[in-house]
Amino acid sequence: MIGKRIRMERIFDRQSKNTVIVPMDHGVTVGPIPGLEDLVKAVDDVAKGGADAVLMHKGMVQYGHRGYGSDVGLIIHLNGGSSVAPDPNNKVLVTTVKEAIRLGADAVSIHINVGADKEHKMLHDLGMVAEDCNAYGMPLLAMMYPRGKEIKDSNDVKYVKHVARLGAELGADIIKTLYTGDKKTFKEVVEGCPAPIVIAGGPKMDTEAELLKMIEDAIDCGAKGVSIGRNVFQAKDRVDITRKICKIVHGR
Repeated sequence: MIGKRIRMERIFDRQSKNTVIVPMDHGVTVGPIPGLEDLVKAVDDVAKGGADAVLMHKGMVQYGHRGYGSDVGLIIHLNGGSSVAPDPNNKVLVTTVKEAIRLGADAVSIHINVGADKEHKMLHDLGMVAEDCNAYGMPLLAMMYPRGKEIKDSNDVKYVKHVARLGAELGADIIKTLYTGDKKTFKEVVEGCPAPIVIAGGPKMDTEAELLKMIEDAIDCGAKGVSIGRNVFQAKDRVDITRKICKIVHGR
C-alpha cells in the first residue's frame, strides 16, 4: 500500500530504518507535567536533537506540532483516559483516523492494556482502527502493555511477547512495548513479533547511563527504535539526550 509506505518513511530514518519517537500525550492522563508545560518548546528541542516523530493528542497539534518551525513527523494518539478515572487502565477512543488525516498526521497510535477489565473493548477498537488505517493508507502504532489484576510483573517475557504478538495479529504496523530487562528474554519478544518493535521508556530513570544502556541492548536485540517520553522531555538537556538516543538507534 503506497500511502502507508510513504508515511512510514516519514517517521523511520531512511538509512537505519529505525525511529526515535517522543510521545507527548501525557496531558490527557496526568495534566501538564514538568517538561510539557510549554509544548512548543518541547517539540522544538527534541526536533533539534534529531527525533523522527512526536506523538500527541488531536487538540494539541495547533499549539505544538513543528515547534518553532522544526521538521518532525506527527503521530496522533486516538484513545485515552485520565489517571483519576475509576479504572485508569480503560482507554476509550477520542478521535478517528479520518480526523488524524485532516490534521496532517504521518501515523496514528492506540493504547491497549492487555489484562485490564475492559481489554475486550480496547481490542475491538484496535481491530477496527487497523481496518480504517488500511483503508486510508495510515500507519498504526499500537502501544501494547500487560496491565491488569492478574499481572504481577509487567516486564515478564511471557506477557511482553504475548502482547507484542497480539498487536501484530490484529493489524498494527508498529508495536510499542516494554523492554523485559535483559537481552536474552527480549530477543524472544522480537523473534515472536513480525511487526517492528519500539521500546517504551517507562518511568523517569535515575541516570542517563541506565537509559542509554537499555536502548543499546534493545537495538542489539532487533528493536527498530524507541518511543520514550518522560526520560526525554523531562531531561535537563532535551536536545542533548535526544541526540545521544538517535546516535544509538540510528547507528551513528
